[in-house]
Amino acid sequence: MQRSSNIGGQAVMEGIMMRNGGTYSVAVRKPDHTIELKTEPYRSLAPEWAGKVPVVRGMFAFVDSLRVGIGSLMWSAEFAAEDEEEEKKEKDPEKEAREWKIIMTITMIVSIGFSIGLFVVLPYLLSSVLRRFGAHEVLVSVTEALLRVVIFLLYMFLISRMKDIQRVFSYHGAEHKCINCIESGLDLNVENVLKSSRRHKRCGTSFLLIVIVISVIAFLFIGLLGITSPLWRFLVRILLIPVIAGVAFEFLRLAGSSDNPVVCTLAKPGLALQGLVTREPDEEMAEVAIAAVNAVFDWKKWQEEQGIRS
Repeated sequence: MQRSSNIGGQAVMEGIMMRNGGTYSVAVRKPDHTIELKTEPYRSLAPEWAGKVPVVRGMFAFVDSLRVGIGSLMWSAEFAAEDEEEEKKEKDPEKEAREWKIIMTITMIVSIGFSIGLFVVLPYLLSSVLRRFGAHEVLVSVTEALLRVVIFLLYMFLISRMKDIQRVFSYHGAEHKCINCIESGLDLNVENVLKSSRRHKRCGTSFLLIVIVISVIAFLFIGLLGITSPLWRFLVRILLIPVIAGVAFEFLRLAGSSDNPVVCTLAKPGLALQGLVTREPDEEMAEVAIAAVNAVFDWKKWQEEQGIRS
């Protein structure tokens, strides 16, 4: 049985963010092909009591993950956007960094708003058309649910065709391969990483799919409550997002450490989706992922404690 570690991460622009306990690292491949690495303390926004309460801890974990992930993405983007050396000398580095952070902050805010609009508001508005024709609320809710799933899958398929996103997905694959390599008891080196699986049960993409599925069920029940105000229907959906994320976190936490046949079956759609959002990395990408892992995780000690050293 493959053991589950506590390490997790995400792909960023030309790099990887890895987190373990109270520390996280970001490793980025710079345009000159060197690796830039930073390591910082991971400070959760959750009070101590929240970490012991199911669902509530997931709500805080969702916010923390979003906060650290966006920060890591913004930091990595600074290196991905570097110009030629002569052009950089002509600019004020501090001013350029401030301008870039402002641009990235606005971009992230717009992206979050776009995601809510695409996956929450749009399915709601499209399905609401059925109410004008006197459709039963159950039919409206089921239609909204189906639209949400279709829009999500179509969105994932379309962005996976973009060349720049494909590189991010390759780094995503490198992240998974590193974790699988460690949890399989292998030494963390490029050769072992590249031959490891690029699918992992604790993947954030699986989390997004679980959020979509749980939201389908939750919003279906909302439809049965008989709320007639369009404004209240919309507000309830927005307010439920953190709760749904908390429930999804608990399932993903269980799936990542359980060999229960039912849990494994329920996790399969998320693993299948990872075939779309991860790609095979090259050696340089594997090196970046290894650097990020080594900065925050004593994987040899962990393997010895688990008794899984090969």
